[in-house]
Amino acid sequence: MIHDMGGKYHHGDLRAELVRVSLDLIAERGLGAFSVAEVARRAKVSPGAPYRHFRDKETLMAAIATEVACRLAGKVRDAVEAESEPVAALAAAAGAYTEYLIEHRAGMNVIYADGLQGPEHADLHEQTRRLTDQFVMLCLTVTDRPQDGLELMEQLFTQAHGYGTFHLDGVFTKQGYSKEIVVRKSVEAARVAIEGRRKR
Repeated sequence: MIHDMGGKYHHGDLRAELVRVSLDLIAERGLGAFSVAEVARRAKVSPGAPYRHFRDKETLMAAIATEVACRLAGKVRDAVEAESEPVAALAAAAGAYTEYLIEHRAGMNVIYADGLQGPEHADLHEQTRRLTDQFVMLCLTVTDRPQDGLELMEQLFTQAHGYGTFHLDGVFTKQGYSKEIVVRKSVEAARVAIEGRRKR
């Protein structure tokens, strides 16, 4: 808990709390609603407090994106490990991405947000590699050529994100689709895409 003591704040780990509150804000209202001022307000600290831990908004966003990439990598890993066959594992990974996006409004839109591509965000790039490596290694397993594997990975991420975004934007809600149905459809679409590029 954060305590306001005459302008002084006590928190076990304010840096981690700011990232947590940021993720909650994005999950609730989307990336477009993110602001350092709103994060500070929700964390019950002064507007300047976040800047004691993060140089600027970009640095805080990089920490948020790093956490998203780390969590996504873990969710994808669990989905892959639950399957014994490469096509099923890869399709399940795509479904895991869609599910996480629906639940948290965070995926590649956060990881590749403007301003986060520089070398100063090494932790983010490392976690992003962890995430994408899981996909690319499986894609290379089921395709003939490296280029086919990379294109398949791109297609799977695009499809998985699209399914999640359609749900979040209310497109699928109008069709009466639950989150579970959307995730299942994402998995099925991934399987079709994989079979279309599979080794002959």
